[in-house]
Amino acid sequence: MMKSVTSAVVDDDDPQAYEDQHVHGVYDHIASHFSSTRYKPWPIIAAFLNSLPTGWIGLDSGTGNGKYLPLPVERPGCVLTIGMDRSWNLLQIAKHAGSGPGFSITREVVRGDVLGNGWRDGAFDYAISIATIHHLASHQRRKLAVQRLLQSVSPAHGRVLIYVWAVEQDDLSKRSVPVSEGGDGSSGRDVFVPWVMPQQTIASNKTCRPATEPTSAQDDALPAGVSIHHRYYHMFARGELTKLVREAAEGMGLIVGPLTADVTDKLGCDIVRDGWERSNYYIELRRW
Repeated sequence: MMKSVTSAVVDDDDPQAYEDQHVHGVYDHIASHFSSTRYKPWPIIAAFLNSLPTGWIGLDSGTGNGKYLPLPVERPGCVLTIGMDRSWNLLQIAKHAGSGPGFSITREVVRGDVLGNGWRDGAFDYAISIATIHHLASHQRRKLAVQRLLQSVSPAHGRVLIYVWAVEQDDLSKRSVPVSEGGDGSSGRDVFVPWVMPQQTIASNKTCRPATEPTSAQDDALPAGVSIHHRYYHMFARGELTKLVREAAEGMGLIVGPLTADVTDKLGCDIVRDGWERSNYYIELRRW
């Protein structure tokens, strides 16, 4: 059944408070149920992590339940990925990502904000941001998040991979995106995406409920013992992520493009590849 995705009106006066209510509060509440549905790595991300040189240290910015922290499975322990997230409850899960019956693994995780500047510049060899930036409620905040990623990796060899949800959903998607009203469609859409949670899951979750959420007639028709929680997303239009990255890099004074003989005394960022995969847009970058 398609999930009813509804249009959202962002509070431009206080996007942080808006995210606190419609992103952070929701994820803290649904953490355990959300994590149980997020366990299979996406192929391009797994391949990216498997391509990294042995000994590299990286950042998973917005790690969620930490499903990418154990990768690459083909070369366990060859790289170290530190997970960062705003959700305390998801971090408790990420801390032991990859553990199983009879054995427990402790991962390196830290509570932080993707807009924060908690690292020295160039601290990491690589950084990934998977399904995170689309939760930021303004263009400027999304731009800053990209800049924080670029700042966090080595200016000589740092690699970055970013994934965001796309307006263009494939046939296997559970989401039906509302048609845009007005505009040229180049700036994406602000929406609420519902998360449906059984009552027994709610009872086992000891966190507080998020603040008041938007409702719809469909919510009123939910079966007894089921609750719905609406998460804010900015669903990206075609070309929007690449444009955002260019703007963010140029705002840092970086040259966007491959390293050439005439710019050896400059700092830059090359777009290795970008594209669409299973209802997401992605972009891979390399610092030079």
